[in-house]
Amino acid sequence: MLTGLLGEKLGHSYSPAIHAMLGNDNYQLFEVAPDDLATFLSRPDLDALNVTIPYKEAVRPYLAEESPAARAIGAVNSLVRNADGRWMGHNTDFDGLAYLLDALAGDVAGKKCLILGGGGTAKTAHAVLADRGAGEILHIVRHDGISYADLPAHRDARWIINTTPVGMYPQAPAGLVHPADFPQLEGVLDVIYNPLRTALVYEAQRLGIPALGGLAMLVAQAVYAHGYFTGQAPLVDQVATIYQRLRAERENIILIGMPGVGKTSLGQALAADLGRPFVDLDAAFAQAHGPAGDYIRSHGEAAFRRLETDLARQVGQESGQVIACGGGIVTRSENDLLLRQNGRVYHLTRPLADLATDDRPLSQGGRALDRLWANRQALYEAFADRTLSCTDFTAALTAIKEDFFADTRFERP
Repeated sequence: MLTGLLGEKLGHSYSPAIHAMLGNDNYQLFEVAPDDLATFLSRPDLDALNVTIPYKEAVRPYLAEESPAARAIGAVNSLVRNADGRWMGHNTDFDGLAYLLDALAGDVAGKKCLILGGGGTAKTAHAVLADRGAGEILHIVRHDGISYADLPAHRDARWIINTTPVGMYPQAPAGLVHPADFPQLEGVLDVIYNPLRTALVYEAQRLGIPALGGLAMLVAQAVYAHGYFTGQAPLVDQVATIYQRLRAERENIILIGMPGVGKTSLGQALAADLGRPFVDLDAAFAQAHGPAGDYIRSHGEAAFRRLETDLARQVGQESGQVIACGGGIVTRSENDLLLRQNGRVYHLTRPLADLATDDRPLSQGGRALDRLWANRQALYEAFADRTLSCTDFTAALTAIKEDFFADTRFERP
């Protein structure tokens, strides 16, 4: 069976990996120019396809049939050959978004919901919300409708779903709205899956509002598509397992803590053990600007922190790394999102008397370490998903791996 993903410009896609986990090793990526769409769809060797931008609506004239959901939404994302070899269109984005809503135990019945965007995915979100009995469903768009300038009139919204590409890699982090502006907000969904946490999801979770990015939706829609491809019941029980595998492959392991606590040594060991790239932000800074200590002495700490944030922005957008941060990374609040967008953060500790202080200008002299710890302890705790002692190197290594690969299902708000 020849299957794959149809799009104009696909770049990196997780779809082949997801379908391989479902047992389909013959899943390919098909980049097709608009003028070649008709010819491509006439290929007799194709058995089934997923469809992405910009063809979810463009393929419809070539279909013999459409499922009720696809017809109602006006877009398809899965094609299979029917009995006479012609294309049948389905919309498994509907199933994927419904799964995402259920993953948060989301109850939208009778509630005001805002959908950011007006494209094909926005129509799918509307269909899901309507199917679940939502109350008022409003589309927020830049033109020709309710605009973002009108949002103050809709502060009573209970749910927000982002279907726009705002906040997607490599333009992360960015956001169109702030959850804090909606005091009755109960849940947030974002269809973007790269980064793992958009600014919208991050801000909601920081407020304790249940929120999820689009990776689980991506997996769920693929599982339902695989069901259509094979003619079998979708393997819905595999969604959480595949999600966790992809999450663990992509998510960065971030190490923070006091200067000299051992972040670099532990990070190097973790990276070697897991076969991951290792990034030391202090070393990266030194390569670009010279040793951090020399730079701070020459230009001051504030200038150093601005450049450190630029590095965190660059490195934090990438995936699958172990990253050791400088001790003061927590002193700028914007660094939290830059690291968390694709990372899980571990705060390492050890007794102050055991911390190395060589070539660390902010740790020198008198009670400097005591002052640093007093100023930063709460910041470390606020940044961290978990705090661990690294006095026992092996125990800390094991604890991080156990926590990182634990089957936590979906994200904790």
